[in-house]
Amino acid sequence: MKKTYLIGNWKMQLNRSQGVELAQEVVRLWGAQGAANPDVVVTICPSHVSLDAVHQVVNGTSVCMGAQDVFWEDKGQYTGEIAPATLKELGCEYCVVGHSERRGYLGETDEMIRRKVAALLRQNIHPVICVGETLEERRAGKRDGVVINQVREALKDNRPYGTQRIIVAYEPRWIIGTGQAVTPDDAASMHVLIRETLNDMLPADIVDSQMAIIYGGSVEPSNVAGFLAMDVINGVLVGNASLRAKDFVRLAEIAADMTKKK
Repeated sequence: MKKTYLIGNWKMQLNRSQGVELAQEVVRLWGAQGAANPDVVVTICPSHVSLDAVHQVVNGTSVCMGAQDVFWEDKGQYTGEIAPATLKELGCEYCVVGHSERRGYLGETDEMIRRKVAALLRQNIHPVICVGETLEERRAGKRDGVVINQVREALKDNRPYGTQRIIVAYEPRWIIGTGQAVTPDDAASMHVLIRETLNDMLPADIVDSQMAIIYGGSVEPSNVAGFLAMDVINGVLVGNASLRAKDFVRLAEIAADMTKKK
């Protein structure tokens, strides 16, 4: 059975103690349920300064931990950055790269994201590659071309090996932080396009077994079922709702119920 991914991005919203408290509550609410639903992969992504403390909470539970970003070199004179080996040492299994906020605020390029994906794969950390169009690109009819190019550039010379997974998260840049979401049909059409792009780049067995495509953008318990009902959508990347343990776990419960019915 294909796995469903639920990835919570805490962004820069919590301090260290708040992150620990939230992780404890997620583990309390989801721990036993997660063990009974191994096809739903629940991951939380704290800030870098909280990774070690949060890992102590989730280690050995059914909740995974990821990071929000990484640098593309293994070590060196890169002030303020964090190395992929450090993330591995801290217990990260997943790492988000290319989030719309980093593309927008910090000017991250497709080449930078490609190098980050390569660095994560060297450490056997599963990359979560965010792709999506701006409002201007969407209105200009460039949405498909923009997303296809982002996928192609991120995966140029990058392949998953062994048990590695690569997750592509479609998050329209124009809705992040607005509280709005695209329709499930709209999201599904983009997921089909992304999967076609992956099939053009990689062998079918790799796409089927080691790649997943998820949706991100104002996901809440009230709308998640519509997205997960689409066979082409393999999970969700969650922002604000991941900061509320009950809502985040409710998303996981809905995902578990829907996974059983598929």
